[in-house]
Amino acid sequence: MELIVHTGAHCTDDDRILKTLLRNKQDFARRGVAVPGPGKYRDLLAHSFRAMETSEPAEDARDVLLDAILDNETAERLILSNGFFFGSKRQALVEGRLYPHAPARIAHLEKLFPDDRLHVFMALRNPAGFLPALLGPTTQQQMFDIMGRQDPRHLRWSELLNRIRMAAPNVALTVWCNEDTPLIWATIIRQMAGLEPGRKITGGFDLLGTLMTGEGMQRFRAYLHKHPKLDEPRKRAVIAAFLEEYALEDQLEEELDLPGWTDELVQDLSDTYDADVARIQTLPGVTVIAP
Repeated sequence: MELIVHTGAHCTDDDRILKTLLRNKQDFARRGVAVPGPGKYRDLLAHSFRAMETSEPAEDARDVLLDAILDNETAERLILSNGFFFGSKRQALVEGRLYPHAPARIAHLEKLFPDDRLHVFMALRNPAGFLPALLGPTTQQQMFDIMGRQDPRHLRWSELLNRIRMAAPNVALTVWCNEDTPLIWATIIRQMAGLEPGRKITGGFDLLGTLMTGEGMQRFRAYLHKHPKLDEPRKRAVIAAFLEEYALEDQLEEELDLPGWTDELVQDLSDTYDADVARIQTLPGVTVIAP
């Protein structure tokens, strides 16, 4: 069985991805893809992880978990979505290190599902937006303490992915930049479900509808109706053009207001992030979904 785990860098789109997956639940099931509700597995997996800190899983742990998660459903592919899979907000940044518990949790999953193919899907985020969203209102001293007295310019998603690869080298990783999500939304859902490019899904523009005016969405759908054979690259270009014209600016703007932050720091973080994403594109075992 293919086990798909979706998580994220505490991005606002995580819950929307789950909702879109659930909207396709029946159609996906006909293709052998199960999308159980999160209530069936989030607490169950969290309890299993805690137990594995002191003991190995029982021999029948996989069968017990699947019976509880699938509830008599059969599947060749199982999608589990949890934006907090790598830890709570409090555990997302410890002494300047991103998600220190992530490698252990992936390794735990491998032990729980030893005969299955594990594939992790994860959104990344520019630290210039990630840190304010993560920390919220905080003083400069508090941020300094949370960062472990390290410069935020030192944060690297590639470092996290390398730690995961070292702990679980057989696990496939697919990542994307949260900033690109509106352009690649349907592609993300399709790849999680193992569908071929261009396959129609329900809610392929769920996120776009929250970012664009009603008039813009109406015109966008009319354009697609007139041009039904657009390939994915061209469709992404059309989405970008409509967003430029009809975007709800308050939905696209990020709060970058941590105390002591300067325009120079925000630019440095953004430049470092761009360079880090370029590095991630060269990492073995890591696939990057890009526009």
